[in-house]
Formats: sequence, C-alpha cells, structure tokens
Amino acid sequence: MYLSELTALSGVSGNERAVRNFIKEKAAPYADAVEIDSMGNLLVFQKGTGNSGKTLMLCAHMDEVGLIVSRITEEGFLKFKTVGGIDPRVLVSKRVCVGEVGLSGVIGRKAIHLLSKEERKKAPEIKNLYVDIGAKDKEEAESKVSIGDYITFNSAYVPFGGGLVKAKAVDNRAGCAVLLDVMQEPCSWDRVYAFTVQEETGLRGARLCARRVKPDMALVLEATTCSDLPETDKHMMSTRLGGGAAISFTDGTTSYNRKLVQRLYQLAEENHIPVQYKQTATGGNDAGIIHVSAGGILTAAISVPARYIHSPVSVISLVDYEAVKKLTKVWMQEVSHAELVTDFM
Repeated sequence: MYLSELTALSGVSGNERAVRNFIKEKAAPYADAVEIDSMGNLLVFQKGTGNSGKTLMLCAHMDEVGLIVSRITEEGFLKFKTVGGIDPRVLVSKRVCVGEVGLSGVIGRKAIHLLSKEERKKAPEIKNLYVDIGAKDKEEAESKVSIGDYITFNSAYVPFGGGLVKAKAVDNRAGCAVLLDVMQEPCSWDRVYAFTVQEETGLRGARLCARRVKPDMALVLEATTCSDLPETDKHMMSTRLGGGAAISFTDGTTSYNRKLVQRLYQLAEENHIPVQYKQTATGGNDAGIIHVSAGGILTAAISVPARYIHSPVSVISLVDYEAVKKLTKVWMQEVSHAELVTDFM
C-alpha cells in the first residue's frame, strides 16, 4: 500500500507533477504503455488476457485541494486564494508548505483579543487570512516565494485508534493507492488506469481521458464525505467510517446506472466485502464528466469514506480502504463476461 507515501506528496490542482512522477515509477513494471497528455493526466495501459476487444478505464484523480499565493504584503506575509472547495473556518493556525521547496509557514489572522464583537460572530473570510513564513519584510519574502506558488497543508500520515489513519490529501490519494495495488490483478478486458488532474477545480483532466480512451466502461475510485458525528442526523451522515466501500446511486454530478450500482453491491455481499450506499447526493467526482463523454460511458464510483474531507487533515478507516480495493479486484474479474455492458442497458 502506497497511501502513506502518496499523501506526503504535494499535488494541489494544477501542480500534480510530484504525484504523477511517483505513480509513473511504481506503475511502470506493470504497464504495456504509459502516456502523459498535455494537461498532465497519466494513462497506464494494460492488455487483457482475453479477446473481448473491450476496455475498462479505472480512474482516480491525483490532485488535492490547497491554496495559491496571490500577493505578498509589505510586511512579508502571503495572501492567498483557495484551490478547490475549502471552508475558511478550518484554516486558522494550520501549518503549510509553500512552493516547490516546501517552505514552512502557518496560516494566521488577527488575534481574537483584537476582534470586534461583530467580527467574532462571523466566520473568517479568505481575504482576512495570510500565511506567515517568518519573513521580516516584503523583500525577504519575495526572495523565497513568488506569486502563483502553490501552498500545501503540512499534515503527516499518522495511524491511530482502531485501524484509522489521519492525513492530508486522502481525497484522492486513497483512490490512487488502490489503483496501484490492483495493477497486478489479471483481467480479460484491456485496462487503462487514468490518474487524472484538476478534479477539484472542475473535473478537467477526466474529460481528456474519457475522450482519449473511449472505454466501454469506467470505474472511478474516490474518497467521499463521511459525517458519522454526534451532531449529524443519521440520514445525513452520508457514509460511516468502518462501514465498508461506499457505492453511489447519485451525487451532484451523476445519476448512476441503477443496475450497475446494484450489481456492485451484490458482488460485495457475495464476496463478504463490507459495503454501504452513500446516503446523500452531495459532492461529485470524475464520473460526472466521464459518463457523458465519447457518446456516453457506463460509469460507476466506489469510494473510501473520509471524515473532515477537504480540510488540512482527514480521517479514514483501513477497513474501508481494503474493502474498496477488494471490490475493485472482484469487479475486474466480473468484466470477464463479454456481454456485461449490454446487461445494464
């Protein structure tokens, strides 16, 4: 499992190079061919063991949410914009790494003692936050940082509790790690492992991959919302940590093929793999653009539930991670049936 190494890498949307290079190196021994397109998507091709002439695309995005430097103040602080969906309320006092060298910094705002009563009632806005890199003035800051440098959260991969892990970027290095784990599995169909870019800023990379590959079927591996917390009503928890692989019926970008979803769930039960349905229609993933590309592609999504998603640190269960991996392997065997695509029409 490469989850620890992958979450340690910096790969904010638009700057996935380090993640791509790592995956390319690990995937090379199992690849019949490797391509990197103009946007930076990584495509790993494998010939199938059969002669069906069909292609399965397995997809996981490499990018993570983060920040980007937009201005340097006269005092040497860095103003920034968000890259992807981030709640400003979770940012204050968080450690970050800036630029290619990973310069240490911390996100700050005006001290609570100096906030007015009205300011204390409001959530902080991005425009009121800054990154402190310890520079004494603008000149020193500019010698180390440039406008447009990416900012990554500095959160280590730490196992804790009963089989849980906390780390940054599990959305979606978890999916990337699963794809690397299953590459050794045989499959009668040809496979293309699509490691996509810029999912967090508009599903951009997946559009190119779907048009390039034109698969008969696609399986998206993701991390998804988990809110099994004390203040959340049960019907709004979306998923539960430790409940197994999460299969989506619908979300903000896709209404999935019902027969396909039900077959995935049935396969999990038949193979004693922990499984759950995602209960809410929130969020979205690369399936949103894949299923309407190239004339329409039969697409499903399997996700690892993640608490505190899109924040400096998320929490997942290794039980769920293993369930997603096992279900992906089982599905790769299921597609040995040449008539599978028409079964779901």
